[in-house]
Amino acid sequence: MQKYAAKRIALFLPTVLLITIIVFVVMRLVPGDPALAILAEGDAQFTMEELRALQRELGTDRPIVVQYFEWIGGVVRGQFGDSLWFKSSVMTELKDRIPVTIELAVMAIFMAVVIAVPFGIISAIKPDSPLDYGARIFTLLGIAVPNFIVAVGLILLLVRFGGLAPLGYEKPWEEPWTNLHQLIFPAMALALYEMAFIARVTRSAMMEILREDYMRTARSKGLTERVVVVRHGLKNAMLPILTVSGWQFGRLFGGTVVIETIFLIPGMGRILIEAIFHRDYPMIQAEIVIIGVAIVTINLLVDLLYGVLDPRIRYA
Repeated sequence: MQKYAAKRIALFLPTVLLITIIVFVVMRLVPGDPALAILAEGDAQFTMEELRALQRELGTDRPIVVQYFEWIGGVVRGQFGDSLWFKSSVMTELKDRIPVTIELAVMAIFMAVVIAVPFGIISAIKPDSPLDYGARIFTLLGIAVPNFIVAVGLILLLVRFGGLAPLGYEKPWEEPWTNLHQLIFPAMALALYEMAFIARVTRSAMMEILREDYMRTARSKGLTERVVVVRHGLKNAMLPILTVSGWQFGRLFGGTVVIETIFLIPGMGRILIEAIFHRDYPMIQAEIVIIGVAIVTINLLVDLLYGVLDPRIRYA
């Protein structure tokens, strides 16, 4: 297990380094000049001398290699530079927003897994039953409907029938009940696709496992159906479920951009939209790198869990 874990961890740093290079280069290839965006705000008049002076101040006139190594040196120290638009440290702007996005994503994946896995198991145990048909229709709708449509629909329903919309954000350690009320519906909108997808994968994996010879052997030993399904069936079906859940969790960080904007949640998504609009390179780079590192870390944990769940993987 230690050798297996060491190999997976050894791939972590090169992957993160590659993410930083791709993000930095792509941001420099995208048309647009942050200095021009700042000077042109509000249709202000400026001269070429003022434009070049601001470019020198921002450092965007230097060779891209020099800019990268200066930037990555700060990233290693946990400093992503200063925001070109907000005129403050990037981490100062993000330190209160990162926990909000993480809380929303964790709540969404928790809801998706807790609801989808039992849903998929029951659907697999009773194939072609009314319950199975209903589950399959639900999963198809969940995959087909975009999460922003679900978010807008939830807000309309809450305003129409509840007379309120859970907009804004209160810190969970200050107002836990208000925080739950504000995030439960955004998390629901964010989790619907993941819930439907995980339920379909669970159903497919369980139906394949239930037909295996060792499942019939377990039943012939007199074990109860619950023990057979949970201990022998679900345990062996966990690898595809874990794979999809890990991938979906990483995907959630991208989906929060839209949901946070709709529900007015002050997370990383809302400030990323503003940063893109104003060509705020340091802010965009920091957010994409943070999200990329989070996704790579999740994939690393999933790989390590593979070795725990199935010893054949780590021995191979």
